[in-house]
Formats: sequence, C-alpha cells, structure tokens
Amino acid sequence: MRLPLWLKVGWTIWVLAWAPLYWHQYGVQNLLYFCDLGNFIIALGLWLESRLIFSWQASGLLLFQTLYTADLVGALLTGQHIIGGSEFMFDAGIPLLVRLLSLFHVVMPPLLLWGIWRLGYDERGWKCQTLATWIVVPINYFWRPQFDINWARGPFFREQHVAPGLVYLLAYLILVPLVVYWPTHVLLRWWVGDPAIVAPDRRGRQRP
Repeated sequence: MRLPLWLKVGWTIWVLAWAPLYWHQYGVQNLLYFCDLGNFIIALGLWLESRLIFSWQASGLLLFQTLYTADLVGALLTGQHIIGGSEFMFDAGIPLLVRLLSLFHVVMPPLLLWGIWRLGYDERGWKCQTLATWIVVPINYFWRPQFDINWARGPFFREQHVAPGLVYLLAYLILVPLVVYWPTHVLLRWWVGDPAIVAPDRRGRQRP
C-alpha cells in the first residue's frame, strides 16, 4: 500500500458528506465543475493508487486551484481579491459550513503533487483531462447554461457576446488544452524528471 489507508477512508467520508451539501446549496449542475468532479475522481485515484488519475487531475486542476488559493490568502491578508474567484468565501449569505467545505480547493494542489511524488507521473494525464473537457464542457454549454459552469458560456461566469456561442465553445475546447493542460504537463514532467523513471518508495523498492 503506497498511500495511507486513513487518507483513503478520510477522503471518501469527506466526499460523501460534502457532495449532498453542495448539491443542496448550489444544485446538481455545480458538481460538474472540474474541481468538484475532481473530488470524486481523486477518491477513486486514492483507492486504486493510480498515477494516471493523479496526473490527469493535476493537469487540469493545479493551475486554477493554486490561483484560487493565492486569491483567498491575499484576500485574508489584504482584504482585496487580487485575482478573483474566492469572493464567495466571504459571502455571509452562504452557510459557514458550506464555505468551510470549500477549503478543499486549498488542499488539492499539495495533495495532487504529493500523490504524484508517491506514485509517479503518467504522461497521458493531460490527454485524459483534454478528453474530459471535450465531454463535460459541451454538457455545461447546453445544460443549465445560465450557471456558466466551467465558463462554458463565457469567462468569469458571464456569458460572452463577442463571438457566436458555438464558436466560443470550439475555441475553448481547442485553446484550454493547449494553453493550460499542455504547459502544466510540461511543468510536471520537468518537476518529476524523466517520467519513464519511477522513484523507489521509502523502503527502497521500485514502484511499478
């Protein structure tokens, strides 16, 4: 067992508690955010000890969750949202418990990096995230479009009117993998070194 049992059980229990509360607060469409989907997929990755799943989620989530964390910390220290995205954490209209549960955004980056350090890095991860984007974002575009989940209708949760909607959608599906997922993949590959080499675990055994 390369990942601790307490983490697998704890994350699973947390997801089972978090999901219905988020569903009740925001609606089922909210669970299609990549970060929210990531909670379920990471739970699976923990139990399977899958470096592909951790690499997949890191490719799609590291950048945005890190920016979210920076914005939240900046707002706590200065009172200003230097990036944006964490404003809801200070909205008294949202129950405190729901806002506290949203701290999973802060936990995700170190958890994903730690999982890759333990399990190794799989170069197919960014391709899996690209495929997930090609499936999920069109659903976001057509289903409950007023919520603009994953910015399927426009950036920053506002429908854009610069280009026809389907043109924007097509550009999104092409550009986001090239501008976000691929560079993150390159950085992760650089960070772990040669992805063909998986470092030995703490007992000196070679990880498969």
